[in-house]
Formats: sequence, C-alpha cells, structure tokens
Amino acid sequence: MQYIEHDIRPWGEYFVLDEGESFKVKRIVVNPGQRISYQFHHKRSEVWTIVSGIGTVILDGKVKDYKAGEVIQIHQGMKHRIENKHNEPCVFIEVQYGTYFGEDDIVRIEDDYNRI
Repeated sequence: MQYIEHDIRPWGEYFVLDEGESFKVKRIVVNPGQRISYQFHHKRSEVWTIVSGIGTVILDGKVKDYKAGEVIQIHQGMKHRIENKHNEPCVFIEVQYGTYFGEDDIVRIEDDYNRI
C-alpha cells in the first residue's frame, strides 16, 4: 500500500492515502478493545466507510454498530467516536472535507489516553 503519511496511535494507526486543498483521505485501523477519543472538529466534516470488522460508533450521543460496506456521515461540529469491541481490527476509510485538516482541529471531550 502506498501512503503519504503513517502514524501509530495508542488505539491503532492511520495512513494518509491522498490529500488536496479541500480534502484528505485516511485508512484508519482501530485495534481490538480500543477506541478513539470522543471528539469534534471546527473546520471539517468526515465520511467513514467501514471496510472490515465492526465499529461501534457514537454520533452526538447515539450508539450504533456498523459493519463492512456501511457509511457514517459526520458533519462539522458533531461529536463522534468509534470503538472496537471485537477480536479483529476495525478498518475504515475516512474522507475529510472542509477548510483545514490538521490534527490540532481535534477537540477531545473524552479520551482514554489522557490527551485532553
């Protein structure tokens, strides 16, 4: 797999696959038993497409499980998190669109790794 950037996080890892002036595309892997922070963004929206595994998504307080082929639309300002409660990695493609895509546009509300 070719990628622009790779980063390992406490919950898993991500790969930046493509980016432009108004978008960024990532492949994100959430390891079994892990979850990302409950967060929102000021300057971007996201679309997540699950490609393998099962992800439990919290979107503005509502909880739902998603499996391969299912899509989650996350509008700018919506609080969101994905958790992997299963024994295999949860992999999804994240398409970000908006005006800014830096990691410093993550506003963390809750975080298992003390990154608030």
